[in-house]
Amino acid sequence: MSAGEDVNDGSDADIAGRNTPKKRLLRGIAVQTAAVAAAVHLLWAWPRLGSPPDARPYFFLAGSALAVAVAVATLRGGEYRRLYALGAGTLGAFLGGFLAWHGTDAPAALAAEPLAVVAVIVEVVGVGAYLALYRLAPPTSVAVERRREDEPDEGKEDGEEEEPP
Repeated sequence: MSAGEDVNDGSDADIAGRNTPKKRLLRGIAVQTAAVAAAVHLLWAWPRLGSPPDARPYFFLAGSALAVAVAVATLRGGEYRRLYALGAGTLGAFLGGFLAWHGTDAPAALAAEPLAVVAVIVEVVGVGAYLALYRLAPPTSVAVERRREDEPDEGKEDGEEEEPP
């Protein structure tokens, strides 16, 4: 066995499952970046709520709630490509919104606002982590089938075998 090979117990779940070291690391990075991005946007938006001409604080509240929900689902849920795409899309929407709002003045806006610098760095890292998770995850149909196999059948007593049709 070479130093680069992963040690496993021989089951397919460990080879391609949710808890491989690389996926755990990427999931941790993705969850943390989504949570930090949500916190940064809330810190920026909260004091600006109620300023009528600016709609950004309200979009930031909604986007932050979505980012936290995606982070929690990433941490606790199954290995779903759609979830990872939603995470990358949410953080990417924050980035795209910043560039769309500031346009060619984006570098000056970054220089003037330290929270914006933190947000951009965290969002870029988060998008990368979510995209890597997307690439490593099986198709959603495979993840759903794995989940069905792991759940015990309802209505059966312990030790009962399923009768063939």
